[in-house]
Amino acid sequence: MNNILIVEDEHLIARLIEMTLTRAGYRCTLAEDGRTAADLIETTNFDMALLDIMLPGLDGYALLECLRPQGVPVIFITAKSAVKDRVQGLRLGADDYITKPFAAEELVARMETVLRRTGRGGRELCAYDVVLDTVNHTARRNGEPVELRRLEYDLLELLMRNRGAALYRDVMYERVWGGIPDTESLRTVDTHIARLRKKLGWMDKIETVYKIGYRLKKED
Repeated sequence: MNNILIVEDEHLIARLIEMTLTRAGYRCTLAEDGRTAADLIETTNFDMALLDIMLPGLDGYALLECLRPQGVPVIFITAKSAVKDRVQGLRLGADDYITKPFAAEELVARMETVLRRTGRGGRELCAYDVVLDTVNHTARRNGEPVELRRLEYDLLELLMRNRGAALYRDVMYERVWGGIPDTESLRTVDTHIARLRKKLGWMDKIETVYKIGYRLKKED
């Protein structure tokens, strides 16, 4: 499930976007000001960010710079509808630019296009000899089914969607288990990683990152 950051200071619009995307099958994280969004960007891995431009604290342009090193695709959603504003947003590196008001169907369609183009969307995720079907929540290795428990599957999907990125164990627990991590929770993450390594034969592919957590190696 793709995790989408929504940064919008108009509460009703933010909730409308969240409701639309939740119904479409996305996981959403909301921020109503630039500083809060910047903190989230430092601690959470997102598959896409939807940014208003005119925000309290840091504006959308500054947040775009925060997201650029992570390669997170960005769509601006803003009332700034002048051609020069759209051109500026796209030249700064946004993947798309939507002006308010907008139709919910158009937003979802544009997001799907950007996610496919950037390799973060689509039905299947592939890494090494494993293919995940993100619709049916199944896994295959070398074409053969792999029996994964739900939490093992969710953890593997998180690693595959963030391949090459070091993921903090507490963030992994929050994203997969949905709770506030403690010492016992972090041991649970370690246990599930060990199971995944064994079931997939990925002893050298899921790396331990010292004092941080884990990372799925990128293929050479």
